[in-house]
Amino acid sequence: MSDQNREGGLGAPTRHPLNQNDPTFWDEDDLNKELERVYDICHGCRRCVSLCNAFPTLFDLVDESETLEVDGIDVADYKKVVDQCYLCDLCYLTKCPYVPPHEWNVDFPHLMLRAKAVTFKKGESKFRDNLITSTDTIGKVASTPVINSLVNGANKNGVLRGMLDTAMGIHKQAKLPEYTNKPARKQLAAHIYDPAKSKKAIDDDRAQVTLFTTCYCNYNEPSIADSVVKILEHNNVTVNLAAREHCCGMPKLELGDLKTVTHLKEKNIPVLNEMVKAGNDIVAAVPSCVLMFKQELPLMFPEDEQVQAVAKAFYDPFEYLHKMHKEEKLSLDFKNSLGNVSYHVACHQRVQNIGPKTKLILELIEETAVKNIERCSGHDGTYGVKSETFEFANKIARPIVKQIREQKPDYYGSDCPIAGKHIENNLDTDQKAIHPLDLLCLAYGI
Repeated sequence: MSDQNREGGLGAPTRHPLNQNDPTFWDEDDLNKELERVYDICHGCRRCVSLCNAFPTLFDLVDESETLEVDGIDVADYKKVVDQCYLCDLCYLTKCPYVPPHEWNVDFPHLMLRAKAVTFKKGESKFRDNLITSTDTIGKVASTPVINSLVNGANKNGVLRGMLDTAMGIHKQAKLPEYTNKPARKQLAAHIYDPAKSKKAIDDDRAQVTLFTTCYCNYNEPSIADSVVKILEHNNVTVNLAAREHCCGMPKLELGDLKTVTHLKEKNIPVLNEMVKAGNDIVAAVPSCVLMFKQELPLMFPEDEQVQAVAKAFYDPFEYLHKMHKEEKLSLDFKNSLGNVSYHVACHQRVQNIGPKTKLILELIEETAVKNIERCSGHDGTYGVKSETFEFANKIARPIVKQIREQKPDYYGSDCPIAGKHIENNLDTDQKAIHPLDLLCLAYGI
């Protein structure tokens, strides 16, 4: 049977460049034609109905239309589907049989991204969304010592949260992350890149890794960044921090603000490329940030050699540790077992297509068994705090919460710290989510 007549594709999924510099990308009529084409394919398949709320929204629109087909949907309602997509990429990676190289060329997440970008360029994004995706700005302000206590206090005040819900559409019951007054980059300032130290490391034949701290680890949970440093140094790796660091751009990408994504790329990439040229690999403890550098920026800027060089040098932390293990360079001097661990595999880690590296590393620890949970947590950065999507986010999390309750693990957590917190909030017990890197520190006794 020829590929042309075969239902679905058997080839490894590939992705095309985003092509945001092509004028057609921004043409709204062309966009709507492509939305109709892809929506019609999705309607005829419906394999993704169990993933995010984008697909039930689409199928309800079809089933409630006069024609019972996509041509019966008001074009103005196409945006209702777009608004429910938070670019987890799971439909592309795990469900869709029509992704490239299939001739139908369905890349649902990047089509949603294109639609978001067109909406943003038209000036139709909400002030709230522009604000909460400005993670660098919020983090710098909220980590200021005096302001820090005020922000954290306000986030826990029911009256103020009710006002925030009414004024900005941030759900009053959504638990917002606390901000530290001691950001990770300040705590780890001694690790900021020093060329002289780098030369010494090369002379000593020590591996070098640059830690991209990420906005979240820097301003919200610096302990995770600290765990990365402890683990790598325990394994004879020199850890550097780049001289400067800005948001990776993923929150703005999910908003469709491609101009700011480009601006952040121009700030980050030259600095990180210098680290690569100095012999550094790069890690980041938030899967979305890793994916941004590994996949999204290379697809946006396929001709940028520096972007491609940084992408090749970027690793998920457990992917890097597994590489060390294969090279027989990973210390196995674990002091403590972890027992039974329920481990949520973050969507943006799965999309990296690196395999179950966290599970493989944790199960090197004696008397430790890890059960993977491969479902979306539903939080996805800002989706889980918006008033209009808060309940959907909690609904998506329920199968994970159910599995953890049934498994009754000694520990549970996710490589995505925001997903871990979202699961914790929905689990609503005294047991807290623990990041796998923190678990590894516990096992090492460091």
